[in-house]
Amino acid sequence: MSLLNLDPAAREELAAKVREEYETLKARNLDLDLTRGKPSSEQLDLSNELLELPGRDNYVDAAGADVRNYGNLKGIKDIREIWAELIGVSVDNLYAEDSSSLNIMFDLISWSFIFGNNDSERPWREEETVKWICPVPGYDRHFAIAEKLGFEMVSVPMLEDGPDADAVAELVKDPAVKGMWVVPMFANPSGVTATEEVARALATMETAAPDFRIVWDNAYAVHTFTEDFPAIVDVLGIAEEAGNANRFWVMSSTSKITHAGAGVAFFASSTENLDWYASIAGIRGIGPNKVNQLAHAKFFGDADGVRALMQKHAQILKPKFDAVLEILENRLGEYEVARWTTPAGGYFISLDVIDGTAHRVWELAREAGITLTKAGSAFPKGEDPNDRNIRLAPSLPPIDEVRTAMDGVATCVLLAALEKLEG
Repeated sequence: MSLLNLDPAAREELAAKVREEYETLKARNLDLDLTRGKPSSEQLDLSNELLELPGRDNYVDAAGADVRNYGNLKGIKDIREIWAELIGVSVDNLYAEDSSSLNIMFDLISWSFIFGNNDSERPWREEETVKWICPVPGYDRHFAIAEKLGFEMVSVPMLEDGPDADAVAELVKDPAVKGMWVVPMFANPSGVTATEEVARALATMETAAPDFRIVWDNAYAVHTFTEDFPAIVDVLGIAEEAGNANRFWVMSSTSKITHAGAGVAFFASSTENLDWYASIAGIRGIGPNKVNQLAHAKFFGDADGVRALMQKHAQILKPKFDAVLEILENRLGEYEVARWTTPAGGYFISLDVIDGTAHRVWELAREAGITLTKAGSAFPKGEDPNDRNIRLAPSLPPIDEVRTAMDGVATCVLLAALEKLEG
């Protein structure tokens, strides 16, 4: 019973019903928030033991160093060994830093802008134009970095197997294209995991710019909803074999594993890239918070400890995602006014509504007391050319609030679609 195929009388009857539902929704004076992918308090409680670690008399790492003191820009090996196994890199090519991988990304790109990176002929600020490839829909905070530095952002589609590698291969023939974003596993917001074939294409393709970099932001490497953890693609190894050892800057962190904003971030890359990073990071600061790194190493124990913790997260998150998908199907499936992703992990669901109505859905929801991430936020500069995409983030609220909010969102999607068809 596609909405597009309803006869005028049936559509008018449905419109009256949906408008009545919407007025009832507004009368409830809701105050619900599905904007950002934050862990819930229940998830944060899983790591409260960290607040007592590493312990009053426990301040020496496995190498015998006092973690309370200055030094060790690379981070302690105790936590690096755990993370190297989780993301499939050599421990010697992995730095453990402070809490935010986003900070490391900003540093890498801004330092390339100011100084040029180790493969640059000149600082990027001296280039006439710097272009940056942005898979869409994608992560708004990634795009904000490129926008802040004045880069020209070029969108490519995020397909079911990862970024459109053929489109990327054409774009990188331009020497002004200096880099791209990739969230390779359970991507924000689509939940897509890039295949090895796509990863290999990105690692091996020829680029006109010798200092082209791919920010491989593996933020959700262990954020599964199932008993299985997807296999990690060794992009550093593939790139090195292809003669492109410096192509990838690989990121990860504990931000949605332990306590957001109080965790450990990781940067993996080639030895040459890491040496370049250290040459500037060592001037910016003397070393990371190694006490916190030791606390995390003690808390996890090993890589299996991280995986066991993530299974507990999955038990909390999956019912919320299931609730969203159930409501979308029950309320919207028969009318064919929306499509949505069905992620097997991560923190988001990508919702596509009828072209030209996403902003109206966001507006209707806001007026009804339901705050959604603004329509278009998953596109550079917040501009979705089709005005169709909305990112849903059900992790933070209790499940009853998720259900209430999503039922309201479904009503808003239907109302916006009917308004569109009515002209």
